[in-house]
Amino acid sequence: MTTAAKPGQGPLSGVRVVELAGIGPGPFAAMLLADLGADVVRVDRPGGPGLAIDPAYDVTNRNKRSVVVDLKTPDGPARVLDLAERADILIEGYRPGVAERLGVGPGECHARNPRLVYGRMTGWGQDGPLAQRAGHDVAYIALTGTLGMIGRPDEPPAVPANLLGDYAGGSLYLVVGVLAALHHARATGTGQVVDAAIVDGAAHLSAMIHGMLAAGGWQDRRAANLLDGGCPYYGTYETADGQYMAVGALEGRFYEEFLRLLGLDDLSGARKDWTRWGELRERIAARFKSRTRDEWAAVFEGTDACVAPVLSLREAPHHPHLAARGTFTDHGGITQPAPAPRFSATPTAVRTGPALPGADTEAVVRDWGIPTTVNDDS
Repeated sequence: MTTAAKPGQGPLSGVRVVELAGIGPGPFAAMLLADLGADVVRVDRPGGPGLAIDPAYDVTNRNKRSVVVDLKTPDGPARVLDLAERADILIEGYRPGVAERLGVGPGECHARNPRLVYGRMTGWGQDGPLAQRAGHDVAYIALTGTLGMIGRPDEPPAVPANLLGDYAGGSLYLVVGVLAALHHARATGTGQVVDAAIVDGAAHLSAMIHGMLAAGGWQDRRAANLLDGGCPYYGTYETADGQYMAVGALEGRFYEEFLRLLGLDDLSGARKDWTRWGELRERIAARFKSRTRDEWAAVFEGTDACVAPVLSLREAPHHPHLAARGTFTDHGGITQPAPAPRFSATPTAVRTGPALPGADTEAVVRDWGIPTTVNDDS
């Protein structure tokens, strides 16, 4: 079923993954597996997944191949099961029970391939009172307490795009889960179902905070703690040009360096004195407002004050450090994050642009040894 990894193709080279097309965290998880070298075949539905973006620009489909299968036709499920029989991992993001109704649930897949790791990506999970309800990232993180932690105390909670729920609490936990289950399957010959729920992952991300809360070291309200903007030397400040600097000078020696470069050495004793935090914040804010973001960036450059300019999405790829590391890459005219993390023996790369629906049908049939032609409605 698998072959040995080849240098330059990533540590998952030879691993076969079937992705049943969806939007959000499932495709991102499959992209990560593809970036790591897996042969990911995305099973697109006729007409596309409904995401309002030209498929040519959907970088979450990079390094993949695509076939089109209509699961609602009589022969659709059989074509997916042909793929599942030859795969190591399958990923789906339907509501609970939908894959079963379509004929491609874990029972059907494991009957064909007992070693298969069947990864399920949902917001609420496979069971529980909300399992059948629709939802999106912001609702999932709202219930877990993580959304309520973010933002100023006198404003509504700040929405962190869909990074915290969909991708951190969802995609990354699904990837960890399917890779752990793959390790188990290779050791025992037995596959299993991985239930990756965004509510579970987002809650798990707050493990340290819950420990601090239990110990009395965290207040259960926004901007009142060391890491949530409540601390004046851990947060963001506006500069003279309406831009921002990020400050993370938590430790004593970093804090002293920070004050020295700001010219506020007289505030050294305010670090652990909560009664002076209001004064400290006001003085820091006034200093940052006296120069532009880039001027302050130059002041803190090369120091251990733990201060950085807040860059935009378009600015970030041009920062000297990120440029030197190749944190971003250009492929097919699209600037995008490069695969991460990095491997010394099996380096990864953006090998192909976004897979266009149905474009790889013949190649997949040939390479995977599918006995019948996969339906191509593209």
